Amino acid sequence: MSLVACGSDEQSKQSNAPQAEAKQYKWKLVTSWPKNFPGLGKAPETFANYVNEMSDGRLQVRVYGAGELVPGFEVFDAVSNGTAEMGHAGAYYWKGKMPAAPIFSAIPFGMNATEMNAWLHYGDGMALWRELYEPYGVIPFAGGNSGVQMAGWFKKEINSIADIQGLKMRIPGLGGEVFKEVGGLPVTLTGGELFTSLQTGAIDATEWVGPYNDLAFGLHKAAKYYYHSGWHEPGTLLEFTVNKQAFEALPKDLQKIVEVATRAANQDMLDEYTARNPNAMKQLIEQHGIDVRPLPDDVMEALKAASQKVIEQQVANDEQFAKIYASYLAFYNDAKEYHRMSEQEYYKNR
Repeated sequence: MSLVACGSDEQSKQSNAPQAEAKQYKWKLVTSWPKNFPGLGKAPETFANYVNEMSDGRLQVRVYGAGELVPGFEVFDAVSNGTAEMGHAGAYYWKGKMPAAPIFSAIPFGMNATEMNAWLHYGDGMALWRELYEPYGVIPFAGGNSGVQMAGWFKKEINSIADIQGLKMRIPGLGGEVFKEVGGLPVTLTGGELFTSLQTGAIDATEWVGPYNDLAFGLHKAAKYYYHSGWHEPGTLLEFTVNKQAFEALPKDLQKIVEVATRAANQDMLDEYTARNPNAMKQLIEQHGIDVRPLPDDVMEALKAASQKVIEQQVANDEQFAKIYASYLAFYNDAKEYHRMSEQEYYKNR
């Protein structure tokens, strides 16, 4: 009995002893979007909230909009050099640094959101992505997807491929290379510059995302014609980037929380766009009188042929692009064939 009592007393003393406070980590997350911007800007906030709650405050993430800490196009470098522990942007912004990076954002006429997520998480995509970023000390995670985008806003009608000649359009990534191939003049701008550039005539057209975001930016006030479909970005993947040293300094449980929170935020963005785009499109048409049209067939045919040419050039010119694209293409071909019998057939009949 004395042994039992002694044991119980010792346990009581231990349970009443003050516990050492858990170490806290404070991270900065820089983005390429305006602070709290719908969809794109919501994803990093969602991630930060998930992490703060799941870690019980042990890992606190503060989100900075584009320009608050670093410019929108310097997110990758800020994460790589440790200015910030995390970033949220689009991989196609880094094509000047890594020609293969746009594969992890969007390929014209390529995989949609569902297929991209599958390639990353159940194919070779994530391993190849991390191999690409590894020399920069950066770990990528999927950071959301817009789904199929719109082809963009145009100040004049597009009736044939001739109307593309000399047209100045904000269009990034491989889509910009394709647009140049068919005679257009691609321009790279951050989201915050779009409205003024379109309104003043600095550009003739712009793509951004889709009705939900485009309505929020007021692009309908600067251009009348809204074209579909988003040949250039059929399922645009966004990315969370994490500084490797900062990540490895976390305890294993916090590393897992970061991983799970990115996965949740990734799916949440696609869910939000799927829910918000239809009502935003109704507003653009019914309240603002926007003229919504499909791009003409000859334009789409020219863009598709140019896309193939641009991809072939990228494969020939960059070994990393060729290696990653081989995996992408094999997965794409299998998914496309299956979806021809499943998704496409269902859409045709419903």
